[in-house]
Amino acid sequence: MADDDLNLGLLLFVPYRFMETAVLAALKAHGHDIPISQARVFQRIAPGGSRLAELAEAAQVSKQTVGSIVDQLERSGYVQRVPDPSDARARLVQVTAKGRELIEIGIPVLDAIEADWEAHLGKARMRELKRSLASLREITDPFQRR
Repeated sequence: MADDDLNLGLLLFVPYRFMETAVLAALKAHGHDIPISQARVFQRIAPGGSRLAELAEAAQVSKQTVGSIVDQLERSGYVQRVPDPSDARARLVQVTAKGRELIEIGIPVLDAIEADWEAHLGKARMRELKRSLASLREITDPFQRR
């Protein structure tokens, strides 16, 4: 099947899956064997923390499922639950210092992949790809912070 025959969703997913797989491999090489389900929830935690309902919506899973995944991440020391300063009844999931290690391991992997892609596409095409995807985000990302 020629690339022209593939739908855009698949063409967007394949490079994302490549990046995700590379980051998970780097984490594993550094002693952090994170299942993909945990990684997909972890990456959606906002810098100041997120409520379970927000994570469930962003990860497109049930609140019960995300609660179980956060329990696993918490047992591993990557996240912690803390009181929400804006609502004493609620709790926020926050990334711990150990969790920040995951981010620090992943960033150079992502940077290297983007550099490889830029070398393959050229600076102008890479810049246009990023610009186009950022523009699409305006109409496709319900979680975009404005």
